[in-house]
Amino acid sequence: MPDSRPQPPPPPSSSPGPADPSSLLLCGARLTDGRTVDVRLGRGHIEAVGTAGSLGTVGTRACGARVDLSGYLLLPAPAEPHAHADTALSADAEGPVSYEPQDVQRRATEAALLQLGHGATALRAHVRVGDVQGLGALAAVLQARRALRGLAELTTVAMPRVLTGVAGADGLAMLRDAVKMGASVVGGRPDLDPDPTGYVEAVLEMASEHGCPVDLHTDAGDPARLARLAAMAGGLRPGVALSPCGDLGRLPFEVASRTADQLAAAGVAVVCLPQGGCGGVDRRGTAPVRLLRAAGVRVAAGSGALRDVSNPVGRGDPLEAAFLLASRHGLPPEEAYDAVSSSARAVLGLPAVRVEAGFPAELLAVRGDRLAGVLSLAYSRIVVHQGRVVARTSAVREYCSSAASVELGLPRQGRGEAP
Repeated sequence: MPDSRPQPPPPPSSSPGPADPSSLLLCGARLTDGRTVDVRLGRGHIEAVGTAGSLGTVGTRACGARVDLSGYLLLPAPAEPHAHADTALSADAEGPVSYEPQDVQRRATEAALLQLGHGATALRAHVRVGDVQGLGALAAVLQARRALRGLAELTTVAMPRVLTGVAGADGLAMLRDAVKMGASVVGGRPDLDPDPTGYVEAVLEMASEHGCPVDLHTDAGDPARLARLAAMAGGLRPGVALSPCGDLGRLPFEVASRTADQLAAAGVAVVCLPQGGCGGVDRRGTAPVRLLRAAGVRVAAGSGALRDVSNPVGRGDPLEAAFLLASRHGLPPEEAYDAVSSSARAVLGLPAVRVEAGFPAELLAVRGDRLAGVLSLAYSRIVVHQGRVVARTSAVREYCSSAASVELGLPRQGRGEAP
């Protein structure tokens, strides 16, 4: 089953009537094609997109609340395909990280809200099961998911440590229980199992049995192992994703290119982590995104560790991931943003979003008028989930008076002089 089942857009109203109290009009937003438009939202979808000032009323039906988006660029909302909710925000903890359910739930909720503020209205959290955590961490993240309903969509990947041999029997039972509890994706780290191929076989069998997507951690440094995985995963629906695949970029070009072709042929997606990954410092690296895209692999970008021991300064910001793909890896801004929005949503099994009538009202407005500028300085943001504003971030930069600013007519923000 996908993380979220796509819902058809609501049927258009056959006759004018009173305003829908849940409707929302976004006024004066700029689109990436340069148009300035009004966008009317209702019942969780985009009802209409028209020229600025054209959607105030439709027949005798007035629109509900309004949000002025003058000076903002309106985009499909990002999605977070690779978070670690159980360990997020634990870098500053004194002593060992607590896995008490209340502590995990608090961290998972706070982390999801932080990422929602950045714009991610859907998140996939990888949660370890078994070992010390048992199923407690998963239960806590699932509780956070319920508490966040209506604000953000949080789904979980169950990650057992070992699935083969005598020790793997407990891991298989734990994985099966995790799916019954509500984990909607099966995953884990086959590289840590004594039999990585057997681990993958067990995960794929479990996913096939329950109709779940698969999301596996791998450094992707063994091309033969990746070829076997691609052969086993080919045709599995609703899909297989690998991340972070940092070692794939360290392979000889011919080997990496052949591996990318195999992943593309099998329909396996790759989630790269340009903000720093989720493993040890010595294993950091970003998958070769341009090579993978050229081969036809769907490439999404995630955040990875969010201020835990793997990355104590992780930000969990999808726009920073897109910025890094553009600045370090040479992707055009449009392709870089696609990796954290359209491609990320596709990896999560979510319906596509475009700023057009009939599409889900999952949107992000960022102050700026061009995508490149937004990826460079994305401070003020307005986040829309299911057709309503769920988060705002406002930033004001002030300068003291100067002759240069007056003489050159430079723009200023703020109502008074900075001290």
